Amino acid sequence: MLDSLSPFLLHWGITAISLWLTSLIFKGIRFSSPSALIISALLLGFANAIVKPLLIVLTLPLTFLTFGLFLLVINALMILLVSSLVTGFKVSSFWAAFFASIFVSVLSFLIGAFLPSDRPSHDIQMPHSGMWL
Repeated sequence: MLDSLSPFLLHWGITAISLWLTSLIFKGIRFSSPSALIISALLLGFANAIVKPLLIVLTLPLTFLTFGLFLLVINALMILLVSSLVTGFKVSSFWAAFFASIFVSVLSFLIGAFLPSDRPSHDIQMPHSGMWL
């Protein structure tokens, strides 16, 4: 059980760091306390895991029509949803959430890319005989 808890905690920490840096850079994103930041990171992870896939399916035609750019709107809506649920997390406008969601996504990806991964690699190896079949 502890093996599956470690990646969750790592991802939660990456999200919390990304949200904290976002609040330092964007004036429209504010946290009143460290506990609001930690709870927001947790709820954002749950919203991205549960609510976001449902919204993606429901807005699939619009996403195709905009060549996937509507996914940025869905990311902003996830941040607005979390800010409405956490009392110490304030987002001033949709556009603040929009640009903050882009920043959080890129920063989380970059931080995660530099951390070691325990996932097994799936390298394709050539058969020893040199024949695939």
